[in-house]
Amino acid sequence: MFKFVLEHVDKNTGARAGSFYTPHGVIKTPIFMPVGTQATVKAVTTDWLRDIGAQIILANTYHLNLRPGSEIVREAGGLHKFMNWQGPILTDSGGFQVFSLRGMRKISEEGVSFQSHLDGSKIFMSPESSIKIQENLGADIIMAFDECAPARSSRDYIVPSMERTLRWLERSKAAKTREDQALFGIVQGGLFEDLRIYSAKKTAEIDLLGYAIGGLSVGETRPEMLAILEATLPHMPEYKPRYLMGVGTPQDFVEGVLRGVDMMDCVHPTRIARHGLAMTSKGMVSIKRAEYSRDFTSLDPDCDCMTCQNYSKAYLRHLYKSGEILSSMLLSVHNLNFLLKLSNELREAIFEDDSIRVLKRLYGEMGYEF
Repeated sequence: MFKFVLEHVDKNTGARAGSFYTPHGVIKTPIFMPVGTQATVKAVTTDWLRDIGAQIILANTYHLNLRPGSEIVREAGGLHKFMNWQGPILTDSGGFQVFSLRGMRKISEEGVSFQSHLDGSKIFMSPESSIKIQENLGADIIMAFDECAPARSSRDYIVPSMERTLRWLERSKAAKTREDQALFGIVQGGLFEDLRIYSAKKTAEIDLLGYAIGGLSVGETRPEMLAILEATLPHMPEYKPRYLMGVGTPQDFVEGVLRGVDMMDCVHPTRIARHGLAMTSKGMVSIKRAEYSRDFTSLDPDCDCMTCQNYSKAYLRHLYKSGEILSSMLLSVHNLNFLLKLSNELREAIFEDDSIRVLKRLYGEMGYEF
């Protein structure tokens, strides 16, 4: 039902190309995964996602259990039917909300007590309840419950947090009952390389279908993140998919893949789209700039997305300045298409043992900065 085939490793960089077989389709890696926290990728329909080649999308356990409730999603036939997406789906466990809602939660060995950001009601989530919710949601890939700690946490904080995450992984695995879902464990350890290595080794001792690196892109610098990846990835199973959680700028995506990451996700491309920012083959473009008011050329002449094929920068600027919802929709489609095309370009280059050329192009002719 699940199988990961490592098809090629770039002999010059270590970048990997593979295929991960799931009940709802094959995921060709490396891949960027659009985030649909509330069972929708913001401002983008599932038809548009299919058109731009999205292979897998994400949803969030914590948020969907609050609204509409995992039992309602189960009654609807699971996330695939509920949101009209027939490809693979991954659900985060709620561990990121332990970080993002840290002013509204309390951690214990048993689990995490949250105060709902919607109505203030009390919510308790444990490894067991997280897995139960994810089984109700019916995603192909589910995540073990963990704590995503702030980047600048002290060693005295990170050590017990990491060790508790390992214990929660054991409990998550024991709670899992569905054979049609792949459980991934999550490596933690903050910005301490020795703790990351320890966590990676201990997590790898538990037989799972995939492994993730969490607790990055939460306040550290890019060089710090890359140093942690370089220390951690050699200690993760070679023939299982490797997932870097919550990372999604073009620079981070390419740098991560070149170090051996297979899967990444982030809200970044759709979030910046809502602020009038576009990723292009010539670097970042702010459609808000006055210079585009009479620019009737496409946003990116090298892009084949519906936005660039049909609309000018002048029109996109008009939509944004007018507060029209269509601005977010068209820019979101474009940004996601950009990262998915970058995924394809990297995959092709890996088979040619030349993935470094994508990095050079990103920092050279594409105008992105390290």
